[in-house]
Parts: sequence; C-alpha cells; structure tokens
Amino acid sequence: MNTISIEIPSLVENIRIVESFIDNAKEKYQLDDDLYGNIMIAVIESVNNAIIHGNQLAKEKFVHLSMILDENSVCFLIKDEGNGFIISDLPDPTAPENLTKTGGRGIFLMKHLADEVNFKENGQEVQLTFYLN
Repeated sequence: MNTISIEIPSLVENIRIVESFIDNAKEKYQLDDDLYGNIMIAVIESVNNAIIHGNQLAKEKFVHLSMILDENSVCFLIKDEGNGFIISDLPDPTAPENLTKTGGRGIFLMKHLADEVNFKENGQEVQLTFYLN
C-alpha cells in the first residue's frame, strides 16, 4: 500500500497544486487515462468544495489531501477544517428548479465519477474510491 499526502491553504488558486499532485500520481502509478480523468474531476470538485464551502476561503485553514493506493483501488481522502454539512440537506442538482444554477453539482459529479463516495466527520472528510479493475 502506498500513501501520499499534501495539505494546501484554502485558496482557489491552489487547485493547480492538486492537479500536479494527481498528474504525478498518474505518472508514478501508471493510472489509465479514463481513470485519471475521473479522478481529476472528482478530486478537484471535492477540494474546491473544501476550500469554498468547508473552510469558507479562510487562507489560514488547510485542506488535507491523501491518496492511498493498493492493488485493487486508489482512494483519495479530502478533509477540510470547516464545520461540516448534512448531505441530506443539499438540493438535488437535477431538479428542474436547480438546472440553471451555476453551482451545486460537485457532489453529484463525485458520485457519478468515483466508484464509492463516503462522507465522514459530519462532512468534513470525503473519501473517493476508484477501483483499478
């Protein structure tokens, strides 16, 4: 099992650090292109949510990102220092009244791109799992 971790201050421009983190993982572990694309979008969405909604763009707060790779899966843990949220309180982005809204699709995308999505610690931590086979 291989684990790599970073933490970034809660600034939207730090998304590029996360992109590099995922690019490096793709190269190091030879992740295939389809998997890489799904990981990139889902992890970026999760980190973006952690920065904006979790940490409220407070640059003194950090987003913690870990990648755990074993023979069957690659798992990303994204943790913020915010107050968390209740998943059932989120509006359905596919509801007609929400279709034209510019936000609200991040978790929807994560659930469709990752094989498993788990929220822990009152929503402060998201676990995205992608199967390798």
